[in-house]
Amino acid sequence: MWIAGAPTDSFYEVRAECTDVPKTRFKIKAGRTLSARRWQAAFTPEGYLDIAKTLSRIQRGGIHPSIRGEVWEFLLGCYDPKSTFDERDQIRQRRRYLTGSEDSLFDGTVCTAKYHAIWCDTYIFNHDPTISVNMDHSALTFDDTPWVQYAMWKEECRQMDSIVGSGRIITAPLITEDGEPIEDPSVILEANPDKGMTAPQENGDAENLKLFTGNMLHINALDGESLNSSSGSETVRESMSHVLLDKKVIQWKLTLHQIGLDVVRTDRTLVFYEKQEHLSKLWDILAVYAWIDKDVGYCQGMSDLCSPMIILLEDEADAFWCFERLMRRLRGNFRCTESSVGVEAQLSNLASITQLLDPKLHQHLETLGGGDYLFAFRMLMVLFRREFSFGDSLFLWEMMWALEYDPDLFYMYEEPDSANGKSEGSKGKAKSIRQCGKFERENMKNGAKNAEAPLPISLFLVASVLKTKSSKLLQEARGLDDVVKILNDITGNIDAKKACSGAMKLHKKYLKKAKKM
Repeated sequence: MWIAGAPTDSFYEVRAECTDVPKTRFKIKAGRTLSARRWQAAFTPEGYLDIAKTLSRIQRGGIHPSIRGEVWEFLLGCYDPKSTFDERDQIRQRRRYLTGSEDSLFDGTVCTAKYHAIWCDTYIFNHDPTISVNMDHSALTFDDTPWVQYAMWKEECRQMDSIVGSGRIITAPLITEDGEPIEDPSVILEANPDKGMTAPQENGDAENLKLFTGNMLHINALDGESLNSSSGSETVRESMSHVLLDKKVIQWKLTLHQIGLDVVRTDRTLVFYEKQEHLSKLWDILAVYAWIDKDVGYCQGMSDLCSPMIILLEDEADAFWCFERLMRRLRGNFRCTESSVGVEAQLSNLASITQLLDPKLHQHLETLGGGDYLFAFRMLMVLFRREFSFGDSLFLWEMMWALEYDPDLFYMYEEPDSANGKSEGSKGKAKSIRQCGKFERENMKNGAKNAEAPLPISLFLVASVLKTKSSKLLQEARGLDDVVKILNDITGNIDAKKACSGAMKLHKKYLKKAKKM
């Protein structure tokens, strides 16, 4: 039972041996924190959400841990607040229906291996959205909606590498940069622990070979083809050759062990991640995302952004789509070229903000060689996950999203033409300023939406931190090492709500000054 004024550390239990973890400052406050009762009361009998009241409550006192996951789905744009319970249930069922193991997908008296074969061949490889499968007397249509798409993507990844969805993760590379399999016994054992340390032989165990190289093979169970037959082995080897010639598949498979290395280090102080099933779920989601977002793939830091979704949302598809929505906001930071890193644009914006609001500090940082603001790299990449305790970072995130909230989010992601044009017959209506977060309101008032994309609140949060440390930086920093040390001292010592209030004040001041220029 959660009571007013209670800290939330016990909700995100820390391992007993981890004694140096910052304590969570966020506390549940009656009348301020969005409670389960207030959340339920915010819906009409049909299911329409009063988003304005919800945002106001979140901005005052955050979200009760017991409902945090479902509220985040709205804040991140997974659902439209103007949708009904039935409409959201339909979306939820469609996106969950196919999530799970291959066996659970194609189990039952009607949906036999024949339908499995049709689906693998027709949808995964030909991307034909017209195939329907009759399961338990109900029509299951593989349409091209994003909600069903996660299961399709996951199965596609599983076909390329059978470790996806197996409940395991890998932390050692399976192939070389040329696409050749690595025959190190320890690598083989990690990829296929049930088979021992036997390397796949040219004329030997085809099942082991399939697990080792990734399964791009379609198995036609109706024809009774055995993987242990010579024809089966040849098909597997041909499939392996095909995979190794595909540069996109090679690139994806090369990231899998890096994802694994990061997953086992992510939030390792939490009891939650002592369970292998939670680690593997995090690994699966990141592996699938790395495959579908080929421009970005996987980068270090994404596991820190995805981890809270795994903890807050039990269903894997729900967690994936919350992470995907978050990445819509942040993927530009992770996009890299041979000459630049995406986050450099945000660091440049941060420099401009500081130069305008605190020119003396900006000049001092430039003198020290920190004019590129790389010392703020981590804060922007993982949204202050290192500067706050786990619980406080969640509190900070939801306050940021509530302040930035745009009621058109769902339509911007699902129906971009509708969001931009508000065509006749579209469910989207002209948004009310009351339905927007305070940060978004300021942008609308100042016409920021009509020009370039508005600067995110995260930049003003960093600027707020710099402002609080401005005097110390000016007096004590004699080099970049001093700057980093002073900023590292803020870990566990920042109040999330005060930081957001400071960011809002700086944002308002910045807009006024920028308007005069």
